[in-house]
Amino acid sequence: MAELPIAAWMFPALFLLVFLGIPVSFSLIVTALGFGFAFLGTKVTGQFHNGLIGVASNFVLAAIPLFVFMGSVLERSGIAKLLFDAIRLFLGRLPGGLALTTTVMCAIFAASAGVVGAVEILVGLMAIPAMTKANYKRDLAAGTICAGGSLGTMIPPSIVVVIYASLADISIGDMYAGMIIPAAVMVCLFLLYILIRCTIDPASGPGIPSTEVDMTFGQKVVLVIKAFIPAIALMMAVLGSIFAGVASPSEAAALGALGAVILSICYRQFSIRMIIDAMRQTILISSMVLMIVVGGVMFTGVFILTGGGQLVRELVTQNQLSPYMVIFLFLAVIFVLGFILDWISIVLITIPIFGPIVKTLGIDPVWFGVLVCITIQTSYLTPPMAPSIFYLRAIAPPSMTYMDMYKGVIPFILLQIATLAFVVLWPKSATYLPDILFGF
Repeated sequence: MAELPIAAWMFPALFLLVFLGIPVSFSLIVTALGFGFAFLGTKVTGQFHNGLIGVASNFVLAAIPLFVFMGSVLERSGIAKLLFDAIRLFLGRLPGGLALTTTVMCAIFAASAGVVGAVEILVGLMAIPAMTKANYKRDLAAGTICAGGSLGTMIPPSIVVVIYASLADISIGDMYAGMIIPAAVMVCLFLLYILIRCTIDPASGPGIPSTEVDMTFGQKVVLVIKAFIPAIALMMAVLGSIFAGVASPSEAAALGALGAVILSICYRQFSIRMIIDAMRQTILISSMVLMIVVGGVMFTGVFILTGGGQLVRELVTQNQLSPYMVIFLFLAVIFVLGFILDWISIVLITIPIFGPIVKTLGIDPVWFGVLVCITIQTSYLTPPMAPSIFYLRAIAPPSMTYMDMYKGVIPFILLQIATLAFVVLWPKSATYLPDILFGF
């Protein structure tokens, strides 16, 4: 143990601070400052300065507050309730119809907002009363909402992808394109699980009575037009401009934010109070994210300077690991870290270390990036951190216990791992769309 580099002790120190209840951003900063000054002296100040300047001058990160603002405004635009009613119109009478509706709603709203917490809370506030009234089993209701909310990690415009791509020096457009097929596979697996479970055990999630969706054909057409066309138009404006190469991610995010404000006006939900509330939420979330970015940059800088990067390289080279074994090792590390740390910390700590090794081994960076994002998505559901469970606890009734939530997310974690295996076995699922869209 004495031969281990100093960097090997940084993770135990970080985990200790996290378990003591210190916020992750401050845990990262304190660990970096403590080890940096203790073992590198004042030389580490140059590393901190360069890292902070790099964060402050990274224009890609400007997309984060814009996407957060877009999601915050959409929460208040009125489109969510219309979407929920329109999807329930088609899926509600199927076995597990409300759970199916919730999953599809989460997927669509994730493609419009890109913020996991916003998606889960907004959809959960509509889905929980409906599923409770229909006597859904609490574990299915909880698991569906938590897993559906976590789709904000996978479905563009995901903030996870923005930060990952900026750190790994990969085109955000390539990463967004690479996420589409795996995200579609995951959504289909979620829907299939719900449908099969509720067909075998109708008591888990009964379909709603036809009287609850009894509308004339004309009313259905109007509802569908009002609900789907604005959401699809917003998605096309944001993602289409990126894929077409006419806008950078930050410009597309600004376009999405403007589109969200226009929708709020169209649905007569616009007000100065609404904008102020959306801006306040944007500042809070963006500050939290960027504070962790700063801490992560400081932590990884000290980790590498104190021998951490060399330690990981030696682990790979001395054991003569094949590229697939390296991928398995890196994903296993990320999966385990997901039990303890939030996704931002995981990306900021691991990617500067793993990225150069992945490139050296000739592994496709987009494929690896998609695998990392799928693995990170599991961190939203795996306790004890499990942000999705914390979000749900904030809006769930007392009758829905933590045990219901933990039990409910287990099948969805397994389905996330199944999606990961699918992308591992069929790399083209992640590289096909970037190849045809960007010729890379």
